[in-house]
Amino acid sequence: MKKKPVLRLGLPKGSLQEATIEKMGKAGFNISVSSRSYTPYVDDEELEIRLIRAQEISRYVEHGYLDCGITGYDWIQENNSKVHEVGEFQFSKATRQSARWVLAVPEHSPIKSVKDLQGKRIATEVVNLTRRYLRQHKVTAEVEFSWGATEIKAHELVDAIVDVTETGSSLRANKLRIVDTLLSSTPRLIANRAAWKNAWKRRKIQTLALLLRGALDAETKVGLKMNIAQKNVTRLLQSLPALRNPTISQLGQKGWVAVETIIDKHIVRELIPALKAAGAEGIIEYPLNKVVY
Repeated sequence: MKKKPVLRLGLPKGSLQEATIEKMGKAGFNISVSSRSYTPYVDDEELEIRLIRAQEISRYVEHGYLDCGITGYDWIQENNSKVHEVGEFQFSKATRQSARWVLAVPEHSPIKSVKDLQGKRIATEVVNLTRRYLRQHKVTAEVEFSWGATEIKAHELVDAIVDVTETGSSLRANKLRIVDTLLSSTPRLIANRAAWKNAWKRRKIQTLALLLRGALDAETKVGLKMNIAQKNVTRLLQSLPALRNPTISQLGQKGWVAVETIIDKHIVRELIPALKAAGAEGIIEYPLNKVVY
């Protein structure tokens, strides 16, 4: 009996784990994780999932232990991994903002630019990224690996740090000032180059990317349905450009139509009163699971 093909997918364990599993669920892949397991259950017999630290996923994908994985662009660059990038996906552990690796110093430090780091000491988790940054600016400084609590070290143990932030709130809370941004990072779906050349694995990875993209795009959209008198449709569409290319269907009641459209979620609160004023009735707003363009 021929063995059924399986795609080995690496997902990040740690701060991005919850957000990634949530997005995978919206894409249609329901994942169950037990507290001590690194091999969670997924309701797709063609997938095998491994939970691995985001810092390591790109290396395991490059070396072929994993066929593909989701990890940050920062760790692909830090590891200098030779992988095929399938797609970029804008989400993070707390917001939809990119994570930024920034050079930071205490608020009252005399360091104002990267040039002031000459001969100084820097603590960071991204040693390779930091060293490349310094070389680009022709600055010689000592870069040491930080195992954590990097913000605290900036006040007593080192002259500067390179740390990751989304909003900057943690840095401000620790009385640190951002000097420069080294890299902005978003999650990426990456594939092993040999796996990408395999027709079945490539199709499976592309399907995963398509559904994940659709789920993420749906988060910023909602659907709207409403009924309106046929005579008011033209005026409605002219006055409300957000309703471009809606679906219009005849209703059983003569002279009335149903209008359905998809719009950006953030304009709904302004749009619904305007729809009502234009003569729309029975307005229904509903969430979307996926939007595939």
